[in-house]
Formats: sequence, C-alpha cells, structure tokens
Amino acid sequence: MRLYSKHQVVGIVLIAVALASAGTIALEASGILPAKAAGATVLADSPEAAAEGTPTLHLMTNSPAEAVGKAGALAVADSSAYTQDELQNINVYKNAKDAVVNITTETVGINWFLEPVPQEGASGSGSIIDTRGYVVTNSHVISDATKIYVSLADGSQHEGTVVGVDKENDIAVLKFDPPKGSTLTTIPFGDSANLVVGQKVLAIGNPFGFDRTLTTGIVSALGRPIKTQNNTIIKNMIQTDTAINPGNSGGPLLDTSGRMIGINTMIYSNSGDNAGIGFSIPVNTAKRVVSELIQYGKVRRGSIDAELVQLNDSIANYAKLPTNKGLLVSQVSKGSHAEKAGLKGGTEAVRYGSGRNNSVIYLGGDIITAIAGQKVETLTDYYSALESRKPGETVEITVLRGRQQINLKINLAERAN
Repeated sequence: MRLYSKHQVVGIVLIAVALASAGTIALEASGILPAKAAGATVLADSPEAAAEGTPTLHLMTNSPAEAVGKAGALAVADSSAYTQDELQNINVYKNAKDAVVNITTETVGINWFLEPVPQEGASGSGSIIDTRGYVVTNSHVISDATKIYVSLADGSQHEGTVVGVDKENDIAVLKFDPPKGSTLTTIPFGDSANLVVGQKVLAIGNPFGFDRTLTTGIVSALGRPIKTQNNTIIKNMIQTDTAINPGNSGGPLLDTSGRMIGINTMIYSNSGDNAGIGFSIPVNTAKRVVSELIQYGKVRRGSIDAELVQLNDSIANYAKLPTNKGLLVSQVSKGSHAEKAGLKGGTEAVRYGSGRNNSVIYLGGDIITAIAGQKVETLTDYYSALESRKPGETVEITVLRGRQQINLKINLAERAN
C-alpha cells in the first residue's frame, strides 16, 4: 500500500476535478450530454428531471383547422432536440390532453345493517366532443352509477348527466355544464374507414388513476368482431398494441393528426393489465351512435316484427327440423310488415322450458338463416345483422320453409329497447 501526504492528496484531487470538468465540457460540446445552466441543480421530483426522462411518481366543436393551427403553434425551446416522431407525439398530446376527462362514479351499496349507502363506483376516461359539454365514453364506465363526476384538465370537477346509452356498442354520451366564461377544448372526429394495419395511433386516458397518460402504438388488426359481457357483438373493432389499462376505457384512440379514430374499450389479458392486445370501437360507429343518442336519447334500430325463438338440439329433434341452427318464427303479428312480406309463423303450440321459465312456442313456421347476406344462427347473430339498420329500411332475409330455401324482402319495424 502506497501512502500520500496531505499536500499530495489535495493536488491529486484538484487535478482530477480539472480533468473531469474538461471531459464534461468536451462531451457537452459534442452533443453527447445536454448542457445545463451554470449552478443549476436537478432534483428527482422536479420538472427538469421529468423533462430529462427521470421517472417520477408524484358537434359544436373546435374545427380541424383550429386544431391544425394549434399544432403549428407548438412552442418548443429547441425543436432540434426532438425527433420528428417525438414532435408528432408532443403535438398530438398538447392539442388533445385538455379534451380528455376523468370520469368517476358513485353507486349504491348495502352496509352491515342492510341499509343503502353510497360507495365508489367505476372510473374511466372520456372525450369532450362539443363545447356545450357533451362527452363520449363507454357505457360500462357509468354502469349502475347513481352519480357521475367529470374532472377536467384544470382540476375542476363537475356533475354529469346521462344523455343516452347504447349497450350494444358500449357507448354512452354524458353532459356537464362548462364553467362560465370558459371555452372547452374538443377532439374532432376522424374517419375509421381508411385505417390500415401498421398505422401509428396514440391513446390518452387515465390508467390506474394516472390522469391524461399518453401511450403510442400501431393498428394491429382491423374488423375484429368482439363479444361483450352482454353477449352482444361489436363489429369491426380496431385491434391495437397501444398500452390500454383499467381506467383507459372510454378514452380516445387518435391518429397522428390528433383526430379521434376510435374509443378505447377493452383489453385481452389473463392478468387484467395490458398484454399488448387492446380493442377500440371505430369512430364511424361512434359518430352514428352518438348522433342518435343526442337527438333521441337512444339508438333507433330496425327489427323484424315477429316472435323469434333460437333453435337448439331439443327443439330441432322434437319438431324433426332439417337444422338445429337459426331462428324459428313462432308467431307473426297480424297486419305487420313481416306478414305483408310473406313470413310464416307456426301453428302447433307446445310448452317449452321448465318451471317458471317455461313458455308456449309455435312450431311449423319459417326458420330464418340469413339477413342481408349475413349468416344467422343465434339471436346474437340476429341483433348483430340489424345493429346498423334503421326502421323503414328494407332487407332481404333467407328462410327455410320445410326443406325449401326462400328469400323474402321485409320492411323493418322499430325495435323496442
């Protein structure tokens, strides 16, 4: 072991400091390290640290032209410090974040004394789509809610009311009263018809309560039919690898111009957290549904005005039918559109089911096997085939009458919700 005197130690330290300073200056000059203001101290929880990537845990809309104008007005101290992709992300987030809201609900529970008490319900995200305070989100976010609260980017919270709910597409429209003198930021609708696999998309939401979180990814697949918890099928869902977690539900999926092209709805996961497979409702579906919810408070859908029974093995075997899949026409109402189109109901009354669930159905009628070219084997298929059809529309249906296949054109009635 070699020993040094006090003066030698001081000299060595001074030389080391000088060399270190020179090395740092050289690195900063080369652009490898970012230059800092002299004497500046960066703390772990400070904005400066966050900027450097240090992890911390602490309708009547704005026009697209305005959105583009805002994007062009992004103030970045030194844009050369960011890649084109990063600038794109920054622009989209800057223009859309104030239009993304945090939605929390209150439900009614039962305490130990069997008394109804308020309790915390679900939470999720939503998008302001109209400066009058209209918000679009998922219907499951506000399910069973007795009170709904909408939290804005400025920290203010407002009570929301339900304008309309469409469980078949998991869409709901809320309304809150904007603060006086304020102008709400809105997210413009895009077009989901021309999306392509591989296209970059961005999501903003409130995963696990961390408000207005941005994640990016791509369109992984298109046209996915997904069955919901209500046993309805949402058609043409957008699949994305953009990170979507609990709390993102109802938030916007955006294109690189900041336009909404989907509503984030669900994930495929064994753990309940993001596994790289998320699904969004296409915005073209949302535009149609939202318009009707605001106008009528519900979505008006077409229906075949007849009593239909889903076939199964028991019914098919008992009635000696040529198929066990499809919808048996049990009864057709007198004077209905279905009767005028020539649809035939059954004539043999039988009791079907057991206990309190038994009912009388009629055998011998037509069996619906397709609607507008879409195969119909179950009631879920039936509702899916007519989901976007309006009352008054005429559709072609295919039926089995005995063993003969017949095509009929039926004018749709309005389905009772």
